[in-house]
Amino acid sequence: MSSYQKRSKEELAKRVAEDIHDGAYVNLGIGQPTLVANHIPAGREVILQSENGILGMGPAPAAGSEDYDLINAGKQPVTLLPGGAYFHHADSFAMMRGGHLDICVLGAFQVSATGDLANWSTGEPGAIPAVGGAMDLAIGAKQTWLMMDLLTKKGESKIVQQCSYPLTGIGCVKRIYTDLATLECTPEGLKLVDLVPGLTHAELEQLVGLPIQA
Repeated sequence: MSSYQKRSKEELAKRVAEDIHDGAYVNLGIGQPTLVANHIPAGREVILQSENGILGMGPAPAAGSEDYDLINAGKQPVTLLPGGAYFHHADSFAMMRGGHLDICVLGAFQVSATGDLANWSTGEPGAIPAVGGAMDLAIGAKQTWLMMDLLTKKGESKIVQQCSYPLTGIGCVKRIYTDLATLECTPEGLKLVDLVPGLTHAELEQLVGLPIQA
């Protein structure tokens, strides 16, 4: 039996940050993706955008120095780097819809092997619709990356052959960063980028329940 350890949320955020290229304009979605801001490699310029109207966000503020007039879309306090700017919500969505973002990093309830995304509703009766700007980001950004746990609390894979939840976007996801592996979505299906130490390719395929190209 193999022995492997899942990536922590901070380790996963660092893994995502490693792949963001110098000079990229990036939107970090609500939840886990906001942690990526704390792990941008030193010396690499990454311009972070928030859909509530900020460009040039920095890492989270130190405890005790939070300014709650300066928050991201998830209402978390953030910092602003030199040259950063505030602007109207409509201008922010024009950036998102106009193809001006290189990458958006989002969470997900489900993603298909070919990149269909479901991240705003599980379809449960009485659930409050919460799509927010996810549709605009998923389709408007040049690349959509996901950051999430591979399995649900019930142990089911969030990566599926076909999404059963309401879709956010079709064929929009390029990469999936999880606590166990990094995968690419292609028209032919999933392609392996990396695994956590100790986890085998065969074990990952068993967890996901789908074939994964090596």
